[in-house]
Amino acid sequence: MLQDLMGDRRPEADHPVELPDATTPARPIYHRQRVRTPGARRHHAIVSARVYGSPEFRIGDRAVGPGHPCYVIAEAGSNHNRDLDTALRLIDVAAEAGADAVKFQTYTAEGLYSRQTPEMSYLKDKGLVGERESVWELIKRVEIPWEWHADLARHAASAGITFLSTPFEEAAIDLLEDLGVPAYKIASYEVNHLPLIQYAARTGKPLLISTGMASLGDIERALDTAAAAGARDLLLMHCAVNYPPRFEDLNLLAIKTLRSAFDIPVGWSDHTMGNTADVVAVALGACAIEKHYTLSRDQEGPDHPFALEPDELAAMVVAIRETEASLGSSVKRVTEAEAEMFRLGRRSLVAARDLLAGGVITPADIAVKRPGFGIPVDALDQVVGRHVAHDVVRDQVLQWDDLER
Repeated sequence: MLQDLMGDRRPEADHPVELPDATTPARPIYHRQRVRTPGARRHHAIVSARVYGSPEFRIGDRAVGPGHPCYVIAEAGSNHNRDLDTALRLIDVAAEAGADAVKFQTYTAEGLYSRQTPEMSYLKDKGLVGERESVWELIKRVEIPWEWHADLARHAASAGITFLSTPFEEAAIDLLEDLGVPAYKIASYEVNHLPLIQYAARTGKPLLISTGMASLGDIERALDTAAAAGARDLLLMHCAVNYPPRFEDLNLLAIKTLRSAFDIPVGWSDHTMGNTADVVAVALGACAIEKHYTLSRDQEGPDHPFALEPDELAAMVVAIRETEASLGSSVKRVTEAEAEMFRLGRRSLVAARDLLAGGVITPADIAVKRPGFGIPVDALDQVVGRHVAHDVVRDQVLQWDDLER
């Protein structure tokens, strides 16, 4: 069972998956079984019998999935500083960098946080909360006014980039549906918010579900809920929820685990500095990359310190595309680009001295030198003992027609 991998306490496979509700008894969605692949290593042996969705799908005009270019999401998040001009400029920066989508976050502080939320060390250490401002007040200060969304969506369209936003409540999904947003990202913190996942899934749009802090059982429940509500296009985003995380905490090999366990596309939602983790994730098969960016890390706010600046975002996109190009097909062969170097750098059999027509070739008559467009070195045994067809001068690269048949 999936919980065997990470010690999750979800119900056994013969129990129905249940969607919790605060006011009514949980109701079963449906039954489902799992299969274990015979002979597979334990950590990669769990394969769900449930088909959660297609191996690829489209977000707008872009195909997403294995075999397609990595879908790059530039995460503006709260780095607009509640200034519309800054938000519009962030869209331009994402488009200029070559990202496929720009993403914001749609929520209200009132709907997201209790006013009694305690101080968090991450925010307090950066001087963002404390005597001056509570967590709730900080979140209120960086929430996007909902009336901005139409302007942001229009500006993204004019800039030639897809507009996305992470919803944190059902009303946010309603707003984004009115704007024709083509997909929804479910944040790591919301992976157990099954009613929100269900509501988003009912739109029929692709869901990108982030998995920071989640066990495989948590992820399975989220996917069950989405699939039962009608979602057909699903992608999991591996994520390490720290800001920024240490490289030793990234566990990027979990990208392969998620793909093996659920057989759907997997991406990487990144909070590290630089683009090293993104390049590695793409090499491991990530189909989507999400990365925070800012106009300047010198600005004050919760997400600025670990975000990429504009030139760094553009460099990340280039690095991702170069990584994709470098992966190739997995077929080991001589490439067209190597052909000239092959002829120049490989060695051939060369006459070690002048050879007369009719003479019998001995090992002493042969030298091994570059270039490589003559008789190959590994054919030496087929050359020694043959007769010379015509006079050959010293250092001549031997060809088969220099020998009698």
